[in-house]
Amino acid sequence: MAEAKSRAKTTKAAHAEEITTEVFATEEVKKPIIAKDIDLNQLIPVRNGYQGRLLYKSPRTHEKFVWPEFGSEQMVELLELRNAKNTYKKYYMNNWFMFDDDYSWVIDYLGLGQYYKHALTIDSFDDLFQKSAAEIEKIVAKLSAGQKSSLSYRARQLIADGEIDSNKAIAALERSLGVDLIER
Repeated sequence: MAEAKSRAKTTKAAHAEEITTEVFATEEVKKPIIAKDIDLNQLIPVRNGYQGRLLYKSPRTHEKFVWPEFGSEQMVELLELRNAKNTYKKYYMNNWFMFDDDYSWVIDYLGLGQYYKHALTIDSFDDLFQKSAAEIEKIVAKLSAGQKSSLSYRARQLIADGEIDSNKAIAALERSLGVDLIER
């Protein structure tokens, strides 16, 4: 009799675990962005993805936006970003306008996912230099021309500062970027 009760408790416990597992196995459904629900006047933080000073002048309002250095941030209206897509697409194609994860929806809203698919984020830009030579070549091959240019500039800085000292990493960067990073 005691053995039967023990089996019954085990069966109930196993059944409860199955139910619990089923409840937690549900996936979050991503809602599509509906254009009419978006406020075009909202301010979006845009970061500089160019190694140096970046300037954007609005053709609509003639307002100037200046990012003094790589990674700096300016608040820009979503409407202005949409206009920039139509008049100065190179800012997106070269990944000069970068967005934090919280605002990655802007890329989808503007229909620019193809330009940011393989882009390095501002915060993980230097992490590339810590990877193996094979990984560096694989990642760099997928980058936009603008990010490759920024990457070569940053690599030269880090080599000069002695932060990149691996000959394999430097050789992989030179091969994949098509530039000489050190004089031989």
